[in-house]
Amino acid sequence: MVRRIRVFVIITLVIILLSACSANSESNTELTISAAVSLKEPLEIIKEGFEREYPHIKLRFNFGGSGSLQQQISQGAPADLFFSAAEDKFEILIDEELIMNEFNISFLENELVLIVPKDNPLKVTSFQDLIHNRIDYVSIGTPETVPAGMYAKEVFKSLGIWNKVEDKLVYAKDVRQVLSYVETGNVAAGVVYRTDAMQSDKVSIMETANSNDHSSIIYPVGIINGTKHAEAAEQFYHYLQESTTIEVFKYHGFLIK
Repeated sequence: MVRRIRVFVIITLVIILLSACSANSESNTELTISAAVSLKEPLEIIKEGFEREYPHIKLRFNFGGSGSLQQQISQGAPADLFFSAAEDKFEILIDEELIMNEFNISFLENELVLIVPKDNPLKVTSFQDLIHNRIDYVSIGTPETVPAGMYAKEVFKSLGIWNKVEDKLVYAKDVRQVLSYVETGNVAAGVVYRTDAMQSDKVSIMETANSNDHSSIIYPVGIINGTKHAEAAEQFYHYLQESTTIEVFKYHGFLIK
């Protein structure tokens, strides 16, 4: 009888342990957020606060150019949320019914700036200076896939200098690569978001583009239709809009729409 009781207790304990492991596995969720690389610093800080408040949810970021991320999602790459640096890339996913209608919002804005290496060896002071013969290379993001590159092209066209700078352009996969090219002195100047320039002590901002010379730089975020983690995705979606989170974005130079 004693032996049977012992066997019963052991079996019961095993069942409890297996159930606990199963419950723990189900409660731990990993969200994948495809986000514009210009959001990297604030999102890494926001991640720490969110995971402290929701310890059962882990965040994994896929940073890149908004156009490339949009293409990945359109082609079926796994993602739970998309945080874009351009409305047109976001609208493509809405048209494809890949963004949930009830969970998408635009609340951040940014500015476009002309940057140069800290020592500014070629003495660039404005967008107009880029047409001078002394300026060899200028970097912008690839306009088709990097919103900042698209905005830069719009500025050059608005200023009437596109045809004079086009042959000097060094295209980059995202704004951080543009920043790197300028930091290392591989180009005389580059065009990035103000928030990116703020991350480096190796570059100087020479001019801010007039907002009338380019499309509005707006950051929409939304939950991907068909996400397997809808509840967790909604929690992070709402967390992004809380006042303490907004302060993190503002600290990193973003404007609140």
